[in-house]
Amino acid sequence: MKAHLRTVRLELAEPLRISRATMSAREAVWLTVEHDGLRGHGEAVTSVYYGLDAETLQGLFSAVGTDLGRFPDPESALEALRAGELAGPDTPPAVTAAVDAALLDLVGKRAERPVHRLLGTQVAPVTATARTIGITSPLRAAAEARCLAASGFEVIKVKAGAPDPEDDLERVRVIRDAAPRARLLLDPNGAWSRAQATTLLPRFADLGVEAVEQPLAPGDPGALGALAEKSSLPVIADEDAVGLDDALRLAGRVQGINVKLAKCGGVHAALRIAELIAGSGTELMLGCLTASTLGLAPAVHLADRARWADLDGHLLLAHDPWTGIGGQDGFVRAGGLPGLGVELREVGREDVA
Repeated sequence: MKAHLRTVRLELAEPLRISRATMSAREAVWLTVEHDGLRGHGEAVTSVYYGLDAETLQGLFSAVGTDLGRFPDPESALEALRAGELAGPDTPPAVTAAVDAALLDLVGKRAERPVHRLLGTQVAPVTATARTIGITSPLRAAAEARCLAASGFEVIKVKAGAPDPEDDLERVRVIRDAAPRARLLLDPNGAWSRAQATTLLPRFADLGVEAVEQPLAPGDPGALGALAEKSSLPVIADEDAVGLDDALRLAGRVQGINVKLAKCGGVHAALRIAELIAGSGTELMLGCLTASTLGLAPAVHLADRARWADLDGHLLLAHDPWTGIGGQDGFVRAGGLPGLGVELREVGREDVA
């Protein structure tokens, strides 16, 4: 097997402001694995929060790509990845997830089956995805909400954590008025103290918010669990729920866990978390980073397993270089093409075709 890398810049349609930062672009590194004339693709994106820049990602992918040469086919490489024999324990989850995706894409193409069928789901998942509205003015938030509702979005996620919490409440209030039938999720990205969260969450519940992601600063999952026990809103752990050990610690203590493939290590790691929390009272949310359709596609093939899907990262881009999962109408679709079912929009790109 051969591995190829390509780095691209993904520009957002407009800057996205959350409680800890504002983002207008990020780089993506594409991994292509080739065997017997077929190619599988995966993507990892840079992240200041996770300490990954493009150069670091390229170096890590190069090491894994060299290691891939010792396997006779992608099926055996995928088994080795699951067993921890391909990407070691020190490999960042985002890299493992992208390798997992590329191998699944290639294995699916070789078997002429879409990834969701490889994973045991016969019907292609079609799931309503949340669409994010960042920290912005009430006027802008209301306009965005009206447009999203008119386009078919049933779920809107509202970023919170402004310096004045009253601004967050007003933003949710105008979004509720502009899109009265939409389900609302709230995400402060860990911006609040426990005292603030205790005071604010009942007020957001009164505005019809369905659930809140990571209201407290990460690092104290016990505090998050204690808040969830008494909260008037279901609490979904995000930054406090990275991998399997975190899920084990939080299962039954919070109402949801936001599983992002780049955070936990890929499709098979996500399936292990889903199996672990099943029946515990903690439900699965599938989330994402801002990425292209290529980066989102693996999670879409799992979306039937989640109560909440927040798979809109590709919809935030000014130009998505890949196509295949939809989302513009509020629903992401796995589709029936072999592998991940995604295609590059740009033609003449021999290194990723």
